[in-house]
Amino acid sequence: MRIHTIHGVAVAAALACALIAAPSTADAAGAPETAAGPTAKSDSSFTLRGGTEGTDFRTLTVEGEDRVHIEFERPPLVVTLDPTKVPGLELGSARDALDRTTPDLASPCTQLSATEHSPYLGRPWLRQYASGAVARFRPSVKDVERWRLLVANSRGQTVATYQGRGEPPKEIAWDGRAPNGAPVVPGLTYSYAFEAYDRAGNKRNFAGQGFTVSAYRIDGPGGPTLLFAARDLAVAGDGLAPGGGVGFAAGGTTTRPVPIVLEAASAWNQVNRPRDPIRITAIARSRDAANALAAHVTPVFVAGLLGDPARVQTVAEVEPDAPAGGVVRIAPAR
Repeated sequence: MRIHTIHGVAVAAALACALIAAPSTADAAGAPETAAGPTAKSDSSFTLRGGTEGTDFRTLTVEGEDRVHIEFERPPLVVTLDPTKVPGLELGSARDALDRTTPDLASPCTQLSATEHSPYLGRPWLRQYASGAVARFRPSVKDVERWRLLVANSRGQTVATYQGRGEPPKEIAWDGRAPNGAPVVPGLTYSYAFEAYDRAGNKRNFAGQGFTVSAYRIDGPGGPTLLFAARDLAVAGDGLAPGGGVGFAAGGTTTRPVPIVLEAASAWNQVNRPRDPIRITAIARSRDAANALAAHVTPVFVAGLLGDPARVQTVAEVEPDAPAGGVVRIAPAR
């Protein structure tokens, strides 16, 4: 048997097969065989040293042992792999890696919004603010040469005037603005009168029933203007004075959700101007009532508003003929 120095597991397998297959008789030269077999000590050992090629073993017999231990060296594993030279691999920037895969930004936001309630979400189900016309008048008069419609507040002051010649329109819409463009105060009782003149100059007067302007909004280039009376807050059960009135205790504040205030914050969030200043004006019959109303509305509005809370300004005004409990105006700060 010829043994060559080959590193690897195959050496052990080949050598083991050669040892098992090797005959225990004399070699081809006819060396005599003793009756007791080859003389060997039970603890004898024989070493096959590697690194020497060309060594011939014609016969190799192992007796008195139940195992054969073969030792050989294994070459060190050296990995010479250069990632920059791998076929098909091209280096690029972080932008190139992002452009290869489109990030999914919607799924995490959708999952978060499904489990957590954010105070900044839009509330399209809230519809307590009227938009457009706050009142509509439908005169039904014939044979009219010229006409005039007057709208007055509780103090008898004219807050809107419409006039024309010929037949009046079927409907006259009032947007809630005074002659100077300022919005009128909701929660007060308003009245109107219609004057009609025929071709002979005869005048006919028609006085309508009083009506109340509810909460409404006016959209402008700087943002929406929202107005509501303090009685609209009583629907939520917040800030009620003892006895069920609509007054607010001085110094009393709350951040409990009030639908009409949250709708105002949601309207401003949809404007998408988180840096524009906003002014909350509380109008009441006394200074203490105005301050208490402002202190009640401002924390609720700020809690649902996007942007820096410092952009919200609070102003308290006193008007003797203000509605009972007061009125709130939320508008852009000019």
